[in-house]
Amino acid sequence: MKQCMDVDAVTKRLRKIEGQIRGIIKMIEEDKSCEDILIQIGSAKAALHKTGQVVLEGHLHHCVLDGIREGKEEETVKKLTSAIEQFSRIV
Repeated sequence: MKQCMDVDAVTKRLRKIEGQIRGIIKMIEEDKSCEDILIQIGSAKAALHKTGQVVLEGHLHHCVLDGIREGKEEETVKKLTSAIEQFSRIV
């Protein structure tokens, strides 16, 4: 199966988010303020959302275009609809 995204870029983003999560855990263990912890959770959530956007964009530029070029319009639209639905759940 072909790659629908820039794996290195997505992996780099996820590793950065992983570091953010470890930082949040450390903040909790060190009894930092709830407000500061919530700010960091919001930041990690936004980073995950942006990563989802990058994955969806890759899906559009690669999987969707390839599917249309191969004459698989119906299947491609179904997969795109599913991808958008999954992405919309990232809130």
